[in-house]
Amino acid sequence: MARKPKSRITPQDLYDLKTVSGARISPDGKHIAFVVQRTDREKEKKYANIWIVPAKGGSPRQFTVGNHIDRSPKWSSDGKEIAFLSNRLDEKQFQLFVIPFGGGEALPVSYLDGVIASFEWSPGGKEFALCFRKKDQEEVDRDSDPKKKELGVIYRKFDRAFFKLDGEGFLPRERYQIHILSKRTKKTEQITESDIFDNVQPRWSPDGRSVLYISNRMPDPDLEPYFQDLFIQDIDTGTERKVEVPQGEKFDACISPDGELIAYIGREGAGREWRLKRLYTVPVAGGDRTCLTMNNDADIGNATLNDIEDHPATSQLVWSPDTSFMYFQMSEKGRTGLAYVDLEEDGWPIHYLIDEECTVGEFSFDKSGDRFAFHRMDMTDPGSIWTGELGGEDLKKLTDFNPSLTRMASEMEVEEHWIETPDGRKLHGWIIKPPSFDKQGRFPSILEIHGGPRTQYGFTFMHEFYYLASEGYIVHFCNPRGGQGYGEDHAGSIWKQWGTHDYDDVMTWTDHVEKLPYIDPDRMGVTGGSYGGYMTNLIIGRTDRFKAAVTQRSVSNFISMWGSSDFNWQFQDEFSEKPPWEDLDRYWEQSPMKYIGGAKTPTLVIHSENDMRCDMEQGEQIYVALKRIGVPTELLRFPDSSHGISRMGRTDRRVARLEHLKGWFDRYMK
Repeated sequence: MARKPKSRITPQDLYDLKTVSGARISPDGKHIAFVVQRTDREKEKKYANIWIVPAKGGSPRQFTVGNHIDRSPKWSSDGKEIAFLSNRLDEKQFQLFVIPFGGGEALPVSYLDGVIASFEWSPGGKEFALCFRKKDQEEVDRDSDPKKKELGVIYRKFDRAFFKLDGEGFLPRERYQIHILSKRTKKTEQITESDIFDNVQPRWSPDGRSVLYISNRMPDPDLEPYFQDLFIQDIDTGTERKVEVPQGEKFDACISPDGELIAYIGREGAGREWRLKRLYTVPVAGGDRTCLTMNNDADIGNATLNDIEDHPATSQLVWSPDTSFMYFQMSEKGRTGLAYVDLEEDGWPIHYLIDEECTVGEFSFDKSGDRFAFHRMDMTDPGSIWTGELGGEDLKKLTDFNPSLTRMASEMEVEEHWIETPDGRKLHGWIIKPPSFDKQGRFPSILEIHGGPRTQYGFTFMHEFYYLASEGYIVHFCNPRGGQGYGEDHAGSIWKQWGTHDYDDVMTWTDHVEKLPYIDPDRMGVTGGSYGGYMTNLIIGRTDRFKAAVTQRSVSNFISMWGSSDFNWQFQDEFSEKPPWEDLDRYWEQSPMKYIGGAKTPTLVIHSENDMRCDMEQGEQIYVALKRIGVPTELLRFPDSSHGISRMGRTDRRVARLEHLKGWFDRYMK
């Protein structure tokens, strides 16, 4: 007797979920390499292997095997080999491997002690450019001495402002530098060196004679983090040359196939992260910089949130083989599409290869530039590999690793809403209805508020939303001012005034939802993480309209947060031109703790003990304050977990988080 298909999305689905990433098409356009990650339920570990799928369709096949992590596959220029990073030799140390595509063993190319942040084949296929950070000598000595290793770290000493990073931990003294690795000899040559600054994102010139990279050469980069510059180094002579462009943040720089232009994504100025990331070009030989997207009010890169993976490709640039076109992701109105500009077209208007209700992740083109592969996610698909041809024709889905989740999500109705705010702006949002939805009924509802705030909700998969909807809740969410996807003015409207226009937008959206005939106004809940947790804290202090709240990895006090986050003093730019001791009132005015005395809403506080983005004390302040004033509250702490627990935490902890989230709302709303 056939087993009845599961009808409800549950937290346990995270154990069966297979996340897909990569989308690297072979030079001849015939095959696509990608990565599939799976979870071992007994060991509570995640493993990943490389898979191959024919570009014209067919059954995907597993290409590498084993209980380890293989990631970042990249084809050699002749398509005969695939290079990738793997921890198959040492769980704590990734090395670079090369495997023949025609068959054979994967062999290590590197024997390094440290972190390989990125790598790229040389055009001739004989070398690799690595962005690599060595281990500190103290750590190397400790690992090699059994007694010292057993005793562990005695103390940590820092002399730089940015000394930790969420998800990574405390940073070593060593900096990222560019290394050239010989495929034949397996020896590396370090071509940049500094005790003060990093050199990152190496990209080869088309002739393989030089390497382009990005570096911040300010006297103290930690105190002036926005001022990156472009550098080119000649491999044979070791001569380094700075490419003169205005200072500002820079990402994904790459040299055109004809060797004449550098393209990069950048943001002008310092301390204004609400400004759009734009596409620029500058001659390799030096000269005037050109902005190719100045006439468009949308952000380059992938700003659309999901809770399946931790943004594997936030931005990416790809040249066409003839240097006529530049391809990139563009986030706009809840979508992340695949866009391009024609460098020979007047005014450089933006065109789309993919402009659908979806989110395009990593993408790549074959050697001819005619066929491309891409990772695609939408509201019912947690991620698949697709392919297409220029002009957006012949788009085809090639993989389907999570058919059960897709089926169950598709059975729930999603409504898209555009409403007008009192000051005449358009506000974009969505409503997910439970499988048991009856238009004659009155349902409890949960407002979800996104993190960032420089992100957007949209056409992507949110397992948490579908789980809560499966449990009988109306789940609704919108994109208030402060986020990306709706223009620079929308994103910048809360700069130095958090909790103003964004709060108004969330309340306007709630007013709209509350009036819907199927909503029970007496059973409305609210939750959010990070910036969404900030908004949740602010809401419970300002209004008691919600029956229950869950604040997650939140911000509560900008005064105490100053200097305690891995973003360090840099958060200051969001709230004031000055540090808190010079502008205390402005910091306090924007802090939820100022208003917490008015809270009445039963609130669950969820926080990770190793959260270096929003320190544990931020959640503790809210919890203790609610206890002190007699509001029903509980504190749920997750050990050995970072800020991104909802997307990339250990699976049993992610399951527990969801169960407690739903349990709290059930207690007060059912």
